[in-house]
Amino acid sequence: MSTVASKPLLPEVAAFLQRGTLGSFFGGQEVFSQQGNTIATLDPGSGETLAEVAELNSDEVNRAVDVADEAFRKSGWATMPVNERAALLHRLADAVEKNKEVIGQLEALDAGKVEAQAQGDVQNFVDTLRYFTDMAQHMSPRTTLAVRGHEAWTVRKPWGACAFIFPWNFPFLLIGWGITPALAAGNTVVIKPAEDTPLSAIFLAQLAKEVGIPDGVINVVTGRGEVTGAAFTANPKIKRMSFTGSPEVGRLVAQACGQNLVPVKLELGGKGAAVVFDDVDVPETAAKLAAAITFHSGQVCCDATRWLVHKNIYDEFVNQCVDRLKQVQVGYQLDGATQMGPVVNAKQRERVLGYLQRGQEEGAECVLAGGPAEVEGYQGHYVKPALLAGSLDNVAAREEIFGPVAYLAPFDDESQAIEMANQTDYGLANSVWTADLGRAARVAESMVAGNSWINAHNVFAHGVPYGGVNKSGMGGGVLSVETLLDYYRSTSVVRPLG
Repeated sequence: MSTVASKPLLPEVAAFLQRGTLGSFFGGQEVFSQQGNTIATLDPGSGETLAEVAELNSDEVNRAVDVADEAFRKSGWATMPVNERAALLHRLADAVEKNKEVIGQLEALDAGKVEAQAQGDVQNFVDTLRYFTDMAQHMSPRTTLAVRGHEAWTVRKPWGACAFIFPWNFPFLLIGWGITPALAAGNTVVIKPAEDTPLSAIFLAQLAKEVGIPDGVINVVTGRGEVTGAAFTANPKIKRMSFTGSPEVGRLVAQACGQNLVPVKLELGGKGAAVVFDDVDVPETAAKLAAAITFHSGQVCCDATRWLVHKNIYDEFVNQCVDRLKQVQVGYQLDGATQMGPVVNAKQRERVLGYLQRGQEEGAECVLAGGPAEVEGYQGHYVKPALLAGSLDNVAAREEIFGPVAYLAPFDDESQAIEMANQTDYGLANSVWTADLGRAARVAESMVAGNSWINAHNVFAHGVPYGGVNKSGMGGGVLSVETLLDYYRSTSVVRPLG
């Protein structure tokens, strides 16, 4: 196909999609299922097939792990001087940035992202790769220890083959958050993208070969989670495991890794709160939270989906949010006028609509109805933004919906707001909105989560740890020096002097 949208595809994108079945990529070459099995990856905005992608079985996944393990031991990547490894990684960052429009359009088509947002994700990948690459060059591998009567030090070494299972909501950005510290530390990686969104990962692996990354260092296996992902977690040659996705699957990954005593990093879901006090600029705060809940159609794990609003401004705030959300332009992701695209697939659309129905059946007030959205000319998976309100015991206030839906509740004072914010099994990210910075700091520190933001939401600065607690994750976070250190193992060396 030359177009699947209201604008022509970039020639490079069209050529990529017209190649026929797209294989996995490991050992520097495209790999197809021996049985000829494939998965169709669909455009969420139109329902059309974008490409057929190889569906690997467990034996083929294990071959990819073998390739990554051998590359770690024999390619020279792990033992390469850090500045030489950095030069190759910067070359990869340059190549990704040069292809930002191409990868961004592939990502928009595959994930249903607004194209400008998809390009932002690509740039985030580039920035993350450069951040960890530069950090690794300044990381001393040896640390001398002051121990009486002994000469002692620790030395950091890469682990080996590291595996990553990524979700469909931020395919390329999260690959950057995951693999770049591992690569900068000298590990090899095997990537399992979601079956819904494999295109950008395949493109990246081929680009890595073009810029001279040694074969077997960056590998991609495609297939379904219950087969391909399960093979990852059961393979004892994997030295570190990272999973981003739902808590339900995260538990299974952790159990499987526990059998092999493999360290695992879990970045899971959330049910974030935005606590809004009565001294805020109401229209401005309403606009920012409306933008947050509609960004990528609300398919953001750290989003603010519970809006806790001081009773003095509750009605005004609700009215402002309703007005803002009614104006959101839902449309095809490559249409320049679109502000919110489709959700990723039919299953996700039904999930969002199902929670709206169940929430109201349990007594939630329907503040803004939401529901299915029709986009002329496209048979995609579109929904409208929605607002519910009521008791926080409601299913729509307790469980992660993963769509453009927020749940509202009023509070009386600061202590009640903190109690309400912490009324969840999750612990990923919350925000507090107030002109009183002292109060902002108190509330931010009192909320039980890995991240608290003040007068903003969804803030990801390189250098600030980002991770979850409780049902939202374990095993360390991303985006900071601690993340790079996760991808080194430490050895203590001691010589008695007496």
